[in-house]
Amino acid sequence: MNWSEFNRGVFLVNALGIIYNPETKKVLIGRREKDPYIKELTWCFPGGRPGYEQEVEDYLKLEIKKKTGLEVRVDKIVFAKTYPEKREFLSIYYYCTATSGEERAGEKFTEIKWVKPEEVKDYFATSLHQKVMDFLLNLK
Repeated sequence: MNWSEFNRGVFLVNALGIIYNPETKKVLIGRREKDPYIKELTWCFPGGRPGYEQEVEDYLKLEIKKKTGLEVRVDKIVFAKTYPEKREFLSIYYYCTATSGEERAGEKFTEIKWVKPEEVKDYFATSLHQKVMDFLLNLK
């Protein structure tokens, strides 16, 4: 199959975890090392592109563990979107709960930080959809 023949319906999928700590009322974000695909990308939710061998949620758990040191439970899908900056990217946002692990910045993250949901937009240099912000602001 020649993927370059497609002008729609073919995306690079990213699975991203919104990890919320109800005790501190904060979410976890990470500072990326320079991204070769989106130059503007700095802070983001942990995750990555899933492989074909596993379920997307299982892959997301592995990526979060590699990038943050935390093991998570994937609770539900929050939202899926494409980006005005790169229309071929499709991100699926999942709500996750940390279950164990020792937090640390890992693979492709130079730093991780817990921030208040309303502060997330101050860190992200790429677009953050209003539905994701609404979800963040309604976390309890």
